[in-house]
Amino acid sequence: MIKQIVAVTSMNLRSLPQRIGIAWVIVIGIAVTVAVMVSVLAMAEGFTQTLKGTARMDRAIVLRAGSEAELGSTISRENTQTILDAPGVHKDAAGRPVASTEVVVIVSLPQKKDNGDANVTLRGVSPNAMKLRPEIHLVAGRMYRPAVREIIVGKSAVTQFKGLELGSHIAFRDSEWTVVGIYESGGDAHESEMQGDVETVLSAYRRNLFQSVTVMLDSAAAFDSFKGALTTDPTLKVSVQREADYYASQSRNLSKLLNLLAYFVGGIMALGACFGAVNTMYTAVSTRTREIATLRAIGFGGAPIVISVLVESLLLALIGSVVGSIAAWLGFNGNTLNTLGSNFTQVVFHLTVTASLLVSGVFVACVVGMLGGLLPAVRAARLPIATALRAN
Repeated sequence: MIKQIVAVTSMNLRSLPQRIGIAWVIVIGIAVTVAVMVSVLAMAEGFTQTLKGTARMDRAIVLRAGSEAELGSTISRENTQTILDAPGVHKDAAGRPVASTEVVVIVSLPQKKDNGDANVTLRGVSPNAMKLRPEIHLVAGRMYRPAVREIIVGKSAVTQFKGLELGSHIAFRDSEWTVVGIYESGGDAHESEMQGDVETVLSAYRRNLFQSVTVMLDSAAAFDSFKGALTTDPTLKVSVQREADYYASQSRNLSKLLNLLAYFVGGIMALGACFGAVNTMYTAVSTRTREIATLRAIGFGGAPIVISVLVESLLLALIGSVVGSIAAWLGFNGNTLNTLGSNFTQVVFHLTVTASLLVSGVFVACVVGMLGGLLPAVRAARLPIATALRAN
């Protein structure tokens, strides 16, 4: 049996150059399917990694109870002080809590790619914000000054939106704000924002309430005591989450949508590729009907015939998956996009083609190849020998 399988399969593969046109139909169909599926999944992966990269396990974010995102939350100054005094909050050398009371507002700016308006986050932060988020560091310019309408801008925002270059002036809230610095933060969500002094932002927007409080904890293990102290305090109505959990929840809905889109579109294309493979393999088998019948007449079994056709189909599918994966990697990996985040503001992220996505593409290609070759293989093996030998 094994010798027959090896003999028939090797003969099939040696004859592939004579059927190169038919073979390329399968390869290209599967390559396009894999490339499309992997590229859409790369969007979901890149967006998720961008938000996850914003978080640390030893940081916690406090919102008003029932609020799902910062934009829908408000916290009074009295409650803010209670939060900062809670057990587990890390203190700096001067004894001040390493925390930031923050406000988030939306600024409309034109996009560089099409000049269309986009909602960009302006985040007002406390003086200790840089200690709270040490991953943020200036790469050009200087820090903003308190009580002056100055801002620093994330590097990703500079690449996507107009008017954010160093020294630029942005007009909103009946005044001009000056870009005095540009910062990096490892490509996380904060790199898509503008940041300024929280009291200056509140004053410009005529507000007095904060929207969130983010604190650095003594350790990740201190979260339970910190949360317990706040959620059991009758004067507070707040929700407390680890920063990692908060940003994971913010990415969940869009990631689900992109995954659904990838598998839905990819599934339709895979179905089309499967039908294409069936049709192509039927054609390939029909051109070799007398050859297969001759093999069976001299003693070769049906199983080696089936396996040889399946191996050929699977090999073409694997070649297609490699071509599609390379195309997705070269064409999409690292590309910068921006999309609406949880606060209806633009989050800049990079498409990320990971090894697991490529493995998924190869798996889909193998399934398509196996299904596409199965029916033609069975038909070839079951065709009566006498009928096959009389075929033209």
